[in-house]
Amino acid sequence: MLFDSIDFAIFLPAVFVLYWFIANRNLNLQNFLIVAASFVFYGWWDWRFLILLSTIATCDYIIAIQID
Repeated sequence: MLFDSIDFAIFLPAVFVLYWFIANRNLNLQNFLIVAASFVFYGWWDWRFLILLSTIATCDYIIAIQID
């Protein structure tokens, strides 16, 4: 999905509206929405990017747990 495509022009406002709809209700749900939208955005271009994104996210999560 390119930034100058019709798909992105529909995707961004939809995510933005959903994000602000759940604002002040549940921070965990907001965070989940951002992560899920990121996965959709990267996966829309090529599903193989999801493997890279999943690996990086998992490594970051494990390192953050160890730091805490």
